[in-house]
Amino acid sequence: MPEKPALTSSELGTLWLTYQQKTMILRMLEYFIEKADDEKAKNIMVGLYDEIDPYVEKITVIFQNEGAAIPVGFTSQDVNKDVPKLYDHGFDIIFVRLIKEISMGMHTLNITMASREDIVMMFKDLTAITQKYYNACTQYLIEKGMLARPPYVSMPQSVEFVKDTSYLGGLNPLGSKRTLNTVEVANMFHAIETNITGMQMITGFAQCANEQEAKKYFSKGSELAKSIVEELSKIFLQDGIQTPSASGGIATRSTVAPFSDKLMMYCTSLFCSFSLGGNSLGTAFSLRNDLSAKIMVFMKDVFQYAHEGAKIMIRNGWMEEEPQMEERDKLKK
Repeated sequence: MPEKPALTSSELGTLWLTYQQKTMILRMLEYFIEKADDEKAKNIMVGLYDEIDPYVEKITVIFQNEGAAIPVGFTSQDVNKDVPKLYDHGFDIIFVRLIKEISMGMHTLNITMASREDIVMMFKDLTAITQKYYNACTQYLIEKGMLARPPYVSMPQSVEFVKDTSYLGGLNPLGSKRTLNTVEVANMFHAIETNITGMQMITGFAQCANEQEAKKYFSKGSELAKSIVEELSKIFLQDGIQTPSASGGIATRSTVAPFSDKLMMYCTSLFCSFSLGGNSLGTAFSLRNDLSAKIMVFMKDVFQYAHEGAKIMIRNGWMEEEPQMEERDKLKK
């Protein structure tokens, strides 16, 4: 019996995706660490870099042992540390916090798709690292006054049950809409917060992208994120709920790219995937049907935008192909 079973297709796929994501994060951290003007923020990013860097090598060794090709991912050619700051006012930690949020979801899902013990333990370890630095970023932003807190609410004094189906209503423009519940507020607040960060990130990308096609694509994405923030903020205001606002993390006036167009397109694609997943949860847990309808429109727009980005990446040779299953029809010929 072999000491370890061979990798399954699911394990190969999740390790491949993890390699892409981690090499992207490492390249971006290299730039943010170089440009950090706050010692505590720099220490957080250096600590994260030092803890996740060995896992790229671990994945490489697993691929080598299995006879699998090593992915290209993102290399030193995809980052230029010797350019002016593209972002200011704490964007580095705001960005890292959101990336760690994405990583938490990915690693947890990856654990459920792995059975080989060393792969399961790797994703468990990565989950622990992710949670550690997500909290470090959160506490840093709170300390600096750069994290908008969700709205407070009076604590319920009794348990209530829904009495009729009007609780689900909201689409009828002539009918009244019930007040948002706290679960709906949580999902909407999260969507606003992440889209504000995404908007700032992609605004910077639009300023510095080298290819005109990519520049136009990023500008379009910035407007899409802005429209989602505006639409969700309107719903909050209708109920007299305070909307979150960015107190840090803005793009500077720099037009010199610290990252390759390939890396920036991949990062945007990752954010789109995260947005689609988050919106799916928002739809599932929003019982007022006007909210679900609006979120589904957002999902359609984000999906179309992501699909457009995939075409741009393919045309420019920026999309690395995932490991494929055997092409049985071709093998039979």
